[in-house]
Amino acid sequence: MSLPSRPLRLLLLGAPGAGKGTQTSKLLEHYTGLLPISSGDLLRREIQNKTEIGSYASGIIAKGGLLPDFVISGLIFNELKDKSLLNSKASWLLDGFPRTLPQARLLTEDLTKKDANLNLVVELKVPEKVILERIENRWVHIPSGRIYNLQYNPPKQFGIDDVTGEPLSKRPDDNAEVFQQRLNAYHETINPVKDFYKGLGILHAVEGETSDIIFPKLLDLIQKNFN
Repeated sequence: MSLPSRPLRLLLLGAPGAGKGTQTSKLLEHYTGLLPISSGDLLRREIQNKTEIGSYASGIIAKGGLLPDFVISGLIFNELKDKSLLNSKASWLLDGFPRTLPQARLLTEDLTKKDANLNLVVELKVPEKVILERIENRWVHIPSGRIYNLQYNPPKQFGIDDVTGEPLSKRPDDNAEVFQQRLNAYHETINPVKDFYKGLGILHAVEGETSDIIFPKLLDLIQKNFN
């Protein structure tokens, strides 16, 4: 399907394991021309290409640190610029950034200067019990970031990435006890972000236990606001 008549600049919010990646993939299949901008993918590309930013990021990540907000924001902004998306007519989708209030403010300042600010922010609300069950069954292909779930998106061969044939990994924090701590930290940081976008009048939410329940609600929300 073609893009909505009004340009869509969308940010998906959601707890770790809520299915942001799955919803992004579904939206890209549904809307021809919608371009995804993923902070995780951009960082992996920089690290794999051993750029100056990649080397800097790799060093911080290796020490368990967090990258400064301006680094991630700069990556996002430069990607939008390189793809000629910094205009009021382009449609795109952000995945994974911003995650904190300072990041949201910084991004808004940059995009406002180009008249290309976000015009829809959607939180994916999934019960924590469901998220924790997903995490227990999650495996990942580390180099690409591809995620599999043994319940609803299993690899064709157990433990093997469908695309490369390389082994899948279980992240150390992919267990219920550790992941609960991540969920608690997420809620602490995301609530100010939600309040920020609510103040701008662009925050919405869709709820459900599975991606198949959430996606039609997400589509309906977009169509009502942009067609």
